[in-house]
Formats: sequence, C-alpha cells, structure tokens
Amino acid sequence: MGVEIRVEGLTKRFGRQTIWEDVTMTIPEGEISVLLGPSGTGKSVFLKTLVGLLRPNAGHIWINGKDLPALNEHDLYQTRKLFGVLFQDGALFGSMNIYDNIAFPLREHTKKTEQEIRNIVSEKMEMVGLLGSEKKLPGEISGGMRKRAGLARALVLDPEIILFDEPDSGLDPVRTAYLNQLIVDLNAQIEATFLIVTHDINTARTVPDNIGLLFRRNLVMFGPRMELLTSDEPVVRQFLNGRKEGPIGMAEEKDAAQLAAEAESGTPPSDLPPIEKQLQPSSGIPRRTQRRGHENGDGRGDKSGGRSDAAVKIIESQQAISDEASIPDEEMPTVEELDHDLIEPNEAERPGKKAAKSAGRGRLGKGETGTAPTTGSAVKSTSKKPAAKKTTKKATAKKTTSKTTAKKTTAKTTRKSTARRGGSSA
Repeated sequence: MGVEIRVEGLTKRFGRQTIWEDVTMTIPEGEISVLLGPSGTGKSVFLKTLVGLLRPNAGHIWINGKDLPALNEHDLYQTRKLFGVLFQDGALFGSMNIYDNIAFPLREHTKKTEQEIRNIVSEKMEMVGLLGSEKKLPGEISGGMRKRAGLARALVLDPEIILFDEPDSGLDPVRTAYLNQLIVDLNAQIEATFLIVTHDINTARTVPDNIGLLFRRNLVMFGPRMELLTSDEPVVRQFLNGRKEGPIGMAEEKDAAQLAAEAESGTPPSDLPPIEKQLQPSSGIPRRTQRRGHENGDGRGDKSGGRSDAAVKIIESQQAISDEASIPDEEMPTVEELDHDLIEPNEAERPGKKAAKSAGRGRLGKGETGTAPTTGSAVKSTSKKPAAKKTTKKATAKKTTSKTTAKKTTAKTTRKSTARRGGSSA
C-alpha cells in the first residue's frame, strides 16, 4: 500500500545557482504521478532530495508524519526503506548476474535465509517477466531487460514508494510501450505510490494519474492528468504537445527577442491533439482512481478527490457529453410499443370536440395535437367522408341533367305543335 508524499516550499541550491525554489505539491498515495520538464530543470535532483540523498536548502517533505530533512541519520535510514528506485541505466553491478543483482538489497538490509531470498527474487522476476535469465550478466541482455531487472531489484523490499528516473531512456518505442504497461500493471497489483521522471510525451499522456511540470526553477503546475492535458498554460501546452511555439527554446527558455518575434507574427496557437486513452491494467483490475470512485457509490469516479475546480469541471463536462451521446436501453421504446402506437393512437391523438373547437379558435388546446391521425382505425373513419361527398356530387349532377333534358323535350314538343297549326290554317 502506498503512502502520500507532501512537499511544502522545497528549495534546492548548489552554491549561487538555484535549481528550483518554493516547490509545493501533494503526491497522492497509491497513484502514478509523472514529473516533466526540459533538460536541466532539476528533475533528477528532485528525486534525490525526496529519498534523502540530498538535503534541501529550505522546505519540508512529509512522509508518514515525518519531515525527512529534519530526521537524524538513523531515522532517515529507516525511512529510506519505504523507497525503491529505478535508475536511468538500471545501475546493475556488471560483475554480478541478474539473480545476484536483484537479491543484493535483501542480503544487505535483511536477515532472511537464502531460501527465503530465492523465493522473493523468483517472485519479483516473474512479475517483470525475467524468469529464466537468472544466470545472465547485465552485458548479455538487452536494454529493456536491464530496465526490468532494475525494477525487480527496486521491488524486493516491498517498498511503498517507487521512484523512476527516466525509465524509458535508451529504449525504442516498442520496449517503452511494454515498460509502460508493466508499470501500470505493477501499480494496480501492489498499490504503491509511483513517481516517474520522463521526457517521453506518450508516457506522460497515457500512463499517469497526475502530472507535474518544472520550468524556470519553479513547479508550473501539478494536478490530475486531464487538467494538464487540456491546460491553456503556454509552457504546459507546448511541452505536452511537442510544439516549437512557446516559451521553451533550445536552451531552457527562449530569450525575449524570440518571444517578441513569435508574438508579432500573429500565428494562432495550433490545436491540441486528441487526448489518448489512459493505459489500463492488462489483468482487468481497475486503477486506484477508478476503484475510489466506485467506493464513493456514484459509479463514475471521484469528482473531487482533492482535485482542483478546473479538473472537476473538465470531468463533469466530459461525463455530460458521454451521457448525451448514449440513451439507456430502458428509455428506448420497443418495436411492439412503436407498432401499437401506429395502430392504436392514444386518447390525446384522437380527434374530438376539443380539437374541433381549438381549430375553430385558431390555436391548440392543452394536450392537443392539432392534427388528426392518418394511421390505424382513424383512417377508416376519415376515408368514408370523401366517399360521401363524391356520392352527393353524382346525385346532384344526375338531377341537373334530368331537368335539362326535360326542358329540351318540352321545347321540341312546343315547336312541333306550332308547325302543325300553321299548316292546317293554310
């Protein structure tokens, strides 16, 4: 189980040179945090200060209620046992095989028997996928295997805090991807507090729960992953997206002339790339932040959890978009319900006296549709009315025709009788 690390006003100087000053952050217990920054900003110095190898000029580091800079040598030695460290190059002893390298902390700091040591070493080697390589020397294995051997050695004392100093340095993208997945899997399995120092943008965007950025001798930001990936802070936006535009130059920072030239160019900042999905444990075990959300009972994760207001808003807005995009199955009508509505319209859809009155007023009454349905049984009743009109028209036409015929017949009869009378009188 991991422990929380609380850093307050930490400052480190080498002579007149200030490495960083007034650094304040809280690294949550059991989560994966990443510390980023351009080269030369003191990330590795920060790790050495956390573990007690370097003493700060000012500030406090609280672990389990103890302030590390204020501890004496004996208490500091005991507190260091909480830590495991994976160094940049693995830091393996070249003259020892992989087994002896991993067993070294157990032989040095515990009184365990060789059988107990063998069981522990085999367990840790299996966790990192190195079983069968016990007798090989560091020079006989690949860089990725050396990293995993260094990680197994960091795990043998079951530390509550594990520090990773650029674990991806010297590795190709494929090995880096495997190592990232291994880190996520281990965190879900042992629930220790992980702090990773890295330059790899893909690692920073997909692995951690929290991200911090050192720049210009200060901690620019530290917070939840989503808060920094969507941040408008220029240096955060530039570093996490690998862009040239921004305050970071070939040296630690650009000079005033370069920044002024960029500002005068009027080029708008490029759009942020899509946010990659966070890596999940391959075993299917939820990440600690996800489990904490389920324990809260809302099923969506902890909306606050010590997060800033900005992070909470981002999480809520994304959840709202997700909710609008999907309709629960229980709210969707079934095919049978749709068919029933088409065949048998409900009472509100049936034409009646209220609808007729509303039509006469020129506006709709409450709960009225304003149009008569043209489906189902209503079709039969409405289709009879046009047929009746047609019958009436035909009857009227017949009557008119019979009257006209009668008039014509009467006129012809009158003309014939008049002609006969005229002939007899002649």
